[in-house]
Amino acid sequence: MENPELFQLQYPIGKFTEPSSIEKESIDVSIADIASFPEKLTGLVGQLSEAQLDTPYRPGGWTVRQVVHHCADSHMNSLIRFKLALTEDKPVIKPYHEDRWAELADSRIMEVETPLTLIRALHSKWVFLLRSLDETDLDKVYVHPEAGKEYRLSSAILLYAWHCNHHLAHITSLASRMGWK
Repeated sequence: MENPELFQLQYPIGKFTEPSSIEKESIDVSIADIASFPEKLTGLVGQLSEAQLDTPYRPGGWTVRQVVHHCADSHMNSLIRFKLALTEDKPVIKPYHEDRWAELADSRIMEVETPLTLIRALHSKWVFLLRSLDETDLDKVYVHPEAGKEYRLSSAILLYAWHCNHHLAHITSLASRMGWK
């Protein structure tokens, strides 16, 4: 059985659960979450010290710095997955080892302004694309070979909104526990 305290630190907003049906309102709210993510993330980490950026959000977890770099990496991959799904028939996406990417030098020691700048530009482009999708587009899928699952774009939008909020919660809960202003 999982330790409830560690589970709460790892999943402060809970695990993503795909709804049985997805309404347009949920998609719109999720796109708004994705759109607001760069500003919220910048607001959270922009004033942190180097020591704070290098603090893990949980025992055995990534540092705040690694979380910021992970979000840039993950969301770059997501935009590509969306574009593949929109332009190909059920493309099989290329998975990546996010845990290994987080251990690369850029994620461990590079300053955070570069990934924040990347996230701002990337989300601007991504949100523009997401807002242009019609019902036919939202029904398109990509295949994740490791999960052995098809991801419908409507569901992927909700998943990535959750991903944004999940990592914001890692940082806000850490800041609260540590008494950071």
